[in-house]
Amino acid sequence: MSIASIALPRILRIGGGASKQLPEVLTSLGLSRPLIVTDLYLAASGRVAELTDELAKAGVVARIFADTVPDPTVASIDAGLAFLREAEHDCVVGFGGGSPLDSAKALALLAEHGGAMADYKAPHVQDEPGLPIIAIPTTAGTGSEATRFTIITDEVTDEKMLCPGLAYLPVAALVDYELTFTKPKRLTADTGIDSLVHAIEAYVSKRANPFSDGMALLAMRALAPNLRRVCTDPMDAAAREAMMLGATQAGIAFSNSSVALVHGMSRPIGAHFHVPHGLSNAMLLPAVTAWSAPAALHRYGDCARAMGIADEAEGDQSAVARLLDELAALNRELEVPGPAAWGIDAARWEALVPTMCAQAAASGSPANNPRVPNAEEMAMLYAQVWDG
Repeated sequence: MSIASIALPRILRIGGGASKQLPEVLTSLGLSRPLIVTDLYLAASGRVAELTDELAKAGVVARIFADTVPDPTVASIDAGLAFLREAEHDCVVGFGGGSPLDSAKALALLAEHGGAMADYKAPHVQDEPGLPIIAIPTTAGTGSEATRFTIITDEVTDEKMLCPGLAYLPVAALVDYELTFTKPKRLTADTGIDSLVHAIEAYVSKRANPFSDGMALLAMRALAPNLRRVCTDPMDAAAREAMMLGATQAGIAFSNSSVALVHGMSRPIGAHFHVPHGLSNAMLLPAVTAWSAPAALHRYGDCARAMGIADEAEGDQSAVARLLDELAALNRELEVPGPAAWGIDAARWEALVPTMCAQAAASGSPANNPRVPNAEEMAMLYAQVWDG
């Protein structure tokens, strides 16, 4: 019997208002000199001030680095590191969507261990911790608050570097769905589909285990019935709460299993064409699922049943057909653009396909897929996604 290696944040606070418990959580961990890593939008919106006001009441003075960028780059991390080193910090608080959280993880690591992010990309696994990381997500999407990964883009080679290891696992995560009410519809849709991809891929991955399976199925049950609801009514508190919980459960699932082919093929699209991560996942999900499903029919059938789109008694073949219909319908209804509609140049896409295939394979994620593609098959899938 194989032994699953499970890792979780030491402290998980989940529910409306959880972010207000940051001072208490820092105190319980013996931490008092935080660097808050966020973005300019959250700083300008007053959200960061809410955090720092709570900290000030507890006598904690925080410094703020707000210059993170979408799909954080080596240059943005270098800027953050220079800022961090201007003062003594004993922890890093990531506050925002996946990009600020990934940036916080990278800064916490480099502050202690030095070197360049390229030194830490897969297949290297970094388990020795850096500074303690506290994660406060503001989107129901990446699940980064509960994962042992960060992704940083090398802007010279246009490679999204997957950096794995326990060093990136937050010591505490404060999961507060009330922070998501102001998310715009496009971000709500893309991050929601991202969470669904995490759950599906964790469940069908060759590295799945009974623990990750339970979390993935719970995540699908939370996400699938509520994704359209939050896009239609952003103030639907029950749906927002379910999406936030599902995103964290999906993050726990894939952090303790893996992602697979969708993510492997998605990262190069993001790196070369600057497509947001959740959106590139959404572009790929229907085609990759249809190609992969014959190799794990029962597992994909379970996904359809967990999502509530197939009856518990329904056979796998029929359940998977419903799953494929639902993924296509989700993209239609949530107005997910294809690569051409998003504005990608056809000639550049075609020219980069061999590079994207090589980068996807090098990340290791496609090898976890139920059906593992060769370069030609991956190129065929990229072509299918282009044609829509």
